[in-house]
Amino acid sequence: MATDIRDTTHAVEAAAVMRLLPARPRLLALGEPTHGEDALLGLRNELFRQLVEQEGYRTIAIESDCVRSLVVDDYVTSGTGTLDEVLEHGFSHGWGAFAGNRELVRWMRSYNVRAERDGRPASDRLRFAGFDGPLEITGAASPRQALTALHGYLAARVDADLLPCADQTLDRLFGADDRWTDPAAMRDPARSVGQSAEAGRLRLLADDLVALLDAQTPHLLAVSPREDWERARLYGRTATGLLRYHYWMADASPARMARLVGLRDQMMAHNLLAVAARGPALVHAHNSHLQREKSTMRMGGMPVAWWSAGALVSARLGEEYAFVATALGTIRHRGVDAPPPDTVEGLLYALPRDRCLVDARRLAAVLGDTLPAARVSPWFGYAPLDPAHLADGDGMVFVKDVLRNWGQRPPRHRSPTVG
Repeated sequence: MATDIRDTTHAVEAAAVMRLLPARPRLLALGEPTHGEDALLGLRNELFRQLVEQEGYRTIAIESDCVRSLVVDDYVTSGTGTLDEVLEHGFSHGWGAFAGNRELVRWMRSYNVRAERDGRPASDRLRFAGFDGPLEITGAASPRQALTALHGYLAARVDADLLPCADQTLDRLFGADDRWTDPAAMRDPARSVGQSAEAGRLRLLADDLVALLDAQTPHLLAVSPREDWERARLYGRTATGLLRYHYWMADASPARMARLVGLRDQMMAHNLLAVAARGPALVHAHNSHLQREKSTMRMGGMPVAWWSAGALVSARLGEEYAFVATALGTIRHRGVDAPPPDTVEGLLYALPRDRCLVDARRLAAVLGDTLPAARVSPWFGYAPLDPAHLADGDGMVFVKDVLRNWGQRPPRHRSPTVG
């Protein structure tokens, strides 16, 4: 059995990943079972460099605020700002504090500088994207920034008579931003403004502005760079998504949390489809946001289930979406010791490799009808592999031991879902 399992493993390299797939995917999703470990961020960075240099990938998309990430993209493409400023302001959830993310941004900027110096076309430059919504565990951002940015883009380029409102109207309807960001609203629906008359009016105006953006596409692309139009579409997706999220924050029904976690991943999926339209990209996020099967968790003692961004995108893209999960052996500084030998992680932990790429479907075939035991983590921040869905991914990366990050603060976990 051990020899057969060893035969399902390979070095963790881009070329080996591609050999597991029927064709080069437009979105190659690399999941992680926990957040904030630089060993996993370093592996991600190494794989991205190989995908860039060997497979023509030019974009990386990570689980960070899609609007704030524009700061990072501006830096890596044109050098706007400083690296320290970008790490502070361009990442959500504290991700800018991690050495792996600093190294990623630094390398991407250096690559683009070299590309410009060598006279390569703009299409060859690397791009950065966040695909999460502006959401935190304490609530959601005000939709003001996204909706006013969309309105400003349109107001500068289309006949004023076509606009559904003036910017002053938006400002009056939004009121003070702390009404939208009140952390108490996450636990108490009555504290949310999402179903107020003003919020209802804003949802209609946001819908009209997005419709106008779509209807004026030929004109807008003729009078402004495509990049500006794509950002306006991002603002539109974000504004409508946030307004919808706030609406359901004000809901008191038993399905409230299931709706919220589902809406978050729906926003993620829409952003990933926009990334895919630009060209092949590596996607990095928690396994639960990228897997094809339904995601589940318990909140307040109650089960919550939702379709992940990966499941939604896979349904649209088919073989152009690929998912490689990551599983771990130990995270001893978190109390996660060696896995039991009858689990998938335990079988892989017994092999001599420190890390490996696993042909997950072949491994499932080798194991046959005897399903390995499900591992139970003593730490809430690590989600073990579900052996029942071993064959549902396109591959799996196994890292034997994750060592402590020195000199790093732990990540802030976010919105009401794992990851």
